[in-house]
Amino acid sequence: MSKLHDVVMIAGDGIGPEVSAAVQRVFEAVEAPVRFLEQHAGVVALSHGHPDVLPEVTLEAIREHRLALKGPCTTPIGSGFRSVNVALRKALNLYAAVRPVRTMPGVKTRFDNVDLVIVRENTEGLYSGVESVITDDVVASMKVATRGGCHRIALWGFRYATHRQRKKITVFHKANIMKLTDGMFLEEARKVHKRDYPNIEYDEMIIDAAFMRLVQDPTRFDILLCENLYGDIVSDLCAGLVGGLGVCPGANIGDEYAVFEAVHGSAPDIAGKGVANPLALLMSGAMLLNHIADTRDDERCRIAATKIRQAYDRALQDGQKTRDLGGTLGTDAFAQAVIDRARG
Repeated sequence: MSKLHDVVMIAGDGIGPEVSAAVQRVFEAVEAPVRFLEQHAGVVALSHGHPDVLPEVTLEAIREHRLALKGPCTTPIGSGFRSVNVALRKALNLYAAVRPVRTMPGVKTRFDNVDLVIVRENTEGLYSGVESVITDDVVASMKVATRGGCHRIALWGFRYATHRQRKKITVFHKANIMKLTDGMFLEEARKVHKRDYPNIEYDEMIIDAAFMRLVQDPTRFDILLCENLYGDIVSDLCAGLVGGLGVCPGANIGDEYAVFEAVHGSAPDIAGKGVANPLALLMSGAMLLNHIADTRDDERCRIAATKIRQAYDRALQDGQKTRDLGGTLGTDAFAQAVIDRARG
């Protein structure tokens, strides 16, 4: 089989082009059957003459090829242009955000044997962007929940648990206060569990108590199923349990399209210095390859993903780390350390 899978590559802003180039080097070294097609999003899109940070040509490319790997894109705080990430999720109906979090070899943290997956509803909640000015001194933001949206993320989460042979799903909620929105989220999760997946252990926890339990003992959790805002926050909290956002991949998946991404920021303060850690985007690339293997029945992709994962695990175990993880390697040197182990 010689077919290559076309994947849209969105390098992004800041350190994005550097880490994207490093990932492409690793893909080439392991002969991953992927052809990257470059498109722009973020501030860099404006500098290339596009009128928007998420150009229509980029969206059309993803719609055509159905897959993308995306580096970090800058989002202004409080004002300025819209979030590229939120816009992508809405435009492509990428309703399931998936963030695996696991203890990495050679990365010392307070906890051992962390192995969690956050499954986050990606299109509703407070991130729906429904805000209004009531008076000069009062503004309102609406939390939106639909029964269809709550049901499909619950169903997706239980299907994922079954496919990945995970044992337990815990729903984080605040239904004691938000009885209608979070209440609906719980109702649909309970329905899916009882009707379709009684074999998966199921639990519910109020979000504030759940956060306390997470930092006490994260090993008691398996899959965390969350609405949008909670999932966003808990994803970063869990990243802190294993070494930070630099060692956590991410995916945004819908029924038709999937975008895999580094979940850290664009780090403009170190852009162009060659010191950025490409690991998060590389891990997301491995997730992309496994997704292709699952959805297109191409075992070459799974083989390449396994090579990449084993190689970066060995590199970390051997002390080959970038500055953010306590090492000294730059972006290219870390990529080469992974390549050496993938070939060896």
